[in-house]
Amino acid sequence: MKLPEAFTASTRLLMGEERFARFLSSFDEETPVSIRLNPKKGGALKVESGEGIDAVPWCPLGFYLPTRPNFTFDPLLHAGCYYVQEAASMFIHHILSGEFRVDSVEFRVLDLCAAPGGKSTCLLGALPSGSLLYSNEPVRQRASILSENIQKWGHEGCIVTNNYPADYVQSGLLFDIILCDVPCSGEGMFRKDPLTVGEWSPQQVDRCWRLQRDIVSDAWQCLRPGGLLIYSTCTFNTKENEENVRWMIDTFGAELLSVPTDPSWGITGSLLNGFAGPVYRFIPGITRSEGLFVSVLRKNDGSVAKVRKPRPLNIIYDSREPRQQAVDSVEMDYPTAISYLRGEAIHLSAGVPRGIIEVTFMGHPLGQVKNIGNRANNLYPKEWRIKSTHTPKDYVPVLA
Repeated sequence: MKLPEAFTASTRLLMGEERFARFLSSFDEETPVSIRLNPKKGGALKVESGEGIDAVPWCPLGFYLPTRPNFTFDPLLHAGCYYVQEAASMFIHHILSGEFRVDSVEFRVLDLCAAPGGKSTCLLGALPSGSLLYSNEPVRQRASILSENIQKWGHEGCIVTNNYPADYVQSGLLFDIILCDVPCSGEGMFRKDPLTVGEWSPQQVDRCWRLQRDIVSDAWQCLRPGGLLIYSTCTFNTKENEENVRWMIDTFGAELLSVPTDPSWGITGSLLNGFAGPVYRFIPGITRSEGLFVSVLRKNDGSVAKVRKPRPLNIIYDSREPRQQAVDSVEMDYPTAISYLRGEAIHLSAGVPRGIIEVTFMGHPLGQVKNIGNRANNLYPKEWRIKSTHTPKDYVPVLA
């Protein structure tokens, strides 16, 4: 893969020859495939054992797979039993399970730029029962994908919103933890998504670090005194990373916090000359992951947004709202489950009662049908349906 000359020159200088050579060598390797189990649904499930199945060391729910299955045709993915997530992003679980343990206190948490939902579902797996997560995405189409993934994940205490950061300032809500996984120049995605290479430019980097500061400025006003801001990007340069962290320290008096790690994980610290604060950079070829930068900051001042008249948020899903419950359930075999996920009509046995019926696969709910006797109307949401007409010959489960 041919990388932009400006990127190559600046990143070689930033990383140094040895790190940069290892980074370049990663483009000749297969990208890692990893999944994270849903503790609410996958408690009785485990990853199929075999050669190449390894645990993600910083997340007890994460596993590397030796090859990439056809996830689209695995009903357990659609049931929310696991999430396909890049391994470095699971570091969020480690942050909230380590020194900043959250196993005994209920929290109000905001994931400000959340689509497609990987980090939000990771948060839900780490937060204690009774916590409330606001999972937000400003772009409407992406917010719909976020809502689908959150609903399939099936945890209580989650609200999906479609708002800009400034709307949260005007809402008057305050949060104990805010995750800002901000839009960035995407350098850490070059290996996984070659299209990001063509979108990169020094001008894009400049636009991004300015936008990131605007987002953080809004988020900081929504953070309770003593609260945590987790700042992350999927890029390497210091403008969007260390320099923004230093700006938060200088501007807000933020306290940069250390996260315990293991040297064997291969995480790289600060690469900005004169800045030795604890930050965490995942570099392909050095860590078994794609690129990610993470830092954790504590708010020590008492400033919060002053709102005279709170403005309501645009809520598109609220797990606390009552849903129509099915009284009975019916287990489906694999071909029937795929037909159901395509939105096709399925046929139930004569003994199944009429009304709303929950359909399951391997005991895990996929959705509902309305049994009217001679047929069962498929109630699986149209926008969630499998579009492909391909049917796998054999089902090779990821989980057992």
